[in-house]
Amino acid sequence: MKRGRPGYDQQSVLRIAVDVFNKHGYEATSMGSLAEHLGISKSAIYHHVPSKEDLLRLALEEALGGLESVLMLDGATSGAPNDRLEFVLRETIAVLVDRLPFVTLLLRLRGNTQMERDAMARRRAFDSTITKLVSEAQKDGTLRRDIAAATIIRLLFGTVNSIVEWYKPGGELSATELADNVLAISLEGLRR
Repeated sequence: MKRGRPGYDQQSVLRIAVDVFNKHGYEATSMGSLAEHLGISKSAIYHHVPSKEDLLRLALEEALGGLESVLMLDGATSGAPNDRLEFVLRETIAVLVDRLPFVTLLLRLRGNTQMERDAMARRRAFDSTITKLVSEAQKDGTLRRDIAAATIIRLLFGTVNSIVEWYKPGGELSATELADNVLAISLEGLRR
């Protein structure tokens, strides 16, 4: 028998929950509040997911799984370091745009629960991998060496992560144009 209630499936419940978490904060959102936003009873939510924590786990996996998958693509694993860095940044922006509410939730975590701390550790591992790419590009002479790789990554991802605060999918700026603009502004000052 198929699990769930008519009108909603797990993915639609998750999307609405993530919107509510982003608007009110995960901690401040109760299952009652989610039920109200969904227009169903609290018990009906449990036909889709076992708990609020499970909604958070699913949402974080949507964000982190997308970001981590970028690092396994051919463009991220082969070629010159500078080309791989540009590829990873473009694909990261594409994931951010495609999964905007989920990445927004990830970026707003405060580490209040073990699940949040685990997600933040995965995010730091992602950043560390990209920092190594920057170091490789510095060593081969394509990126300037007078700025620490960790500083470059913080500045790059400060820019990339700010997209969640202002970018509107479906607006004037496509995801590709957004990536072009971010890379033009961010990387031109780093190239030798």
